[in-house]
This record gives sequence, C-alpha cells and structure tokens, in this order.
Amino acid sequence: MRNYVLSCCSTADLSKEHFEAREIYYLCFHYTMDGVERLDDLGQSMPFDQFYAAMVAGADTKTSQVSAGEYMEHFEKFLSQGKDILHVTLSSGISGSHMSAKAAVKELEKKYPDRKICIIDSLGASSGYGLIMDTLADLRDGGMGFEELSAWVEENKLKMHHWFFSSDLTFFVKGGRVSKTAGAIGGLLGICPLLNMDLEGHLIPREKIRPKKRVIQRIVEMMKEHADNGADYNGKCYISQSACYEDARAVADLVEAAFPKLNGKVEINHIGTTIGSHTGPGTVALFFWGDKRAD
Repeated sequence: MRNYVLSCCSTADLSKEHFEAREIYYLCFHYTMDGVERLDDLGQSMPFDQFYAAMVAGADTKTSQVSAGEYMEHFEKFLSQGKDILHVTLSSGISGSHMSAKAAVKELEKKYPDRKICIIDSLGASSGYGLIMDTLADLRDGGMGFEELSAWVEENKLKMHHWFFSSDLTFFVKGGRVSKTAGAIGGLLGICPLLNMDLEGHLIPREKIRPKKRVIQRIVEMMKEHADNGADYNGKCYISQSACYEDARAVADLVEAAFPKLNGKVEINHIGTTIGSHTGPGTVALFFWGDKRAD
C-alpha cells in the first residue's frame, strides 16, 4: 500500500475525471469575473464555452493564486492520515503559488515532524504541467517510491516541452504582454506568435508567424526537432486549447501522422479559467517529452 499521495493545482488543466482516475489530488486557483469570485474548478461551475464567450463579450477577469492557508488545509487532509505528500506547483515563473506552498509546509512540519512533504516547482503550466502529473502517476503505479519519484521529477521536469501559439492577441494586449501597437499590427497582418517556456518557467515569444496555417505546421516542426527519439517518439502528447478546438484538432492530426509510435491518441484538453483569463480565446498549446529545454 502506497504511503504517499500525488498533488497539484487545477492549473494543470486536465479534466476532473482524469485527475480522479489517476488518483491525483488537486486544489483550485481562484478568479473573479466582473467582480464575482469563482473557483477555477475545471469547468464544473462555469463551462469553458461560457467562460470564453463572456470574455469576448467584455467581461473583466482577474486571477488569484492558492493561499498558504488553503495549502495547509489541503495538505493536512493527507498528513492526518499518515500520508506523505509529493506536490507539484504551477511554474514559479508565472505564479507565486510555489512560495505559498513552501510557506504552508514550513508551518505543517512543526505539527507533523514525522511526515514528508516535497514541493516541486513544475516550471510548467496548463496540460504540460498535467502531463508531468500523469507521468508521475504512471511511475507511482509502476512501484516507484516517494524519494525516488521526487528526485525523478526534479531531474526531468525541464524535459517537458511547452509550445503555444495564439491567433487572437486581444487579451495579450489587455494584459500588457503585447503592446497595443504590436497587437494592432499583428491583428492586421494575421501574425500568430509562437511561444514556449524557458528554463525558469517564463512564457517567452520565439517567432512571429503568418498565416495561422503556417504556425500550426511550425508548432509540429518544433515537436519533430525536440521530441524524445524524434519521429520515433513513443510517449504521450497533450494539447490544451481556449475555445479553438478546430485549430487544436488540426495540430493533433499532424502530430498523429508524424509520430506513428505515439502512446495513444493526442489528448486535447481545455485551457482552464486561470491561464485562460490571461490568454483569452484562440490559444493552442502543445506538450511532449523531449530534450532539455534551453533559454
């Protein structure tokens, strides 16, 4: 019988059913829409299509991370049962939740000195963070113990590739990530920026590509360049998307054709309300295991 649990946050952008099936426990970030506080609860309280439609209609969204107190409450459920905890956080490059989790552990260690709580910074986000969690569940189910698994994820997390593109810069401009001038020019020319995550878990623009058909091809080219074993990649591949399923499906079709040894079909998930509050609709993200990420 395992004496530890796997834990993460809702920003790993897998479905509630996926988390439950893999015995991965999660706690929810928060967001406000037009001043009303809500939980980023994997689309349970507000379906994703309604969320993105509200954003397009002009709703104001803001996000807030999990507090140290919420982490303490979440962790204590397992510590009180005699369980150790391996918790992986959203990237510290885009959120302060990692520090909140560490602060919670500092307090709980006094009350549970015999229990182990390992906090790992995923340096990732959305379903790339989710694919890390799913892989940890595979290794756990294969018999890997707490210490070995904690060391494995620390050693391998930067081999998780995160590639994003957006066909709508409206909310990147609104959030200050793209200037108004660049956003206006990009919109007129149909430019779709290609981004990825660097070594510190920051989302970094890499290329400006037009039209959208070309960026769909380009993101798959990046997988060909970086995936484990190239065209013989036999791991899992996840995609997340914000109200642009057809674009995500186009990427998935190209991936499945290019990588015949893929472990199952490409899994397409929703970009959740926390990350989606910043990207808005029109974003597609591709995730796979590959070589170590570079700046």
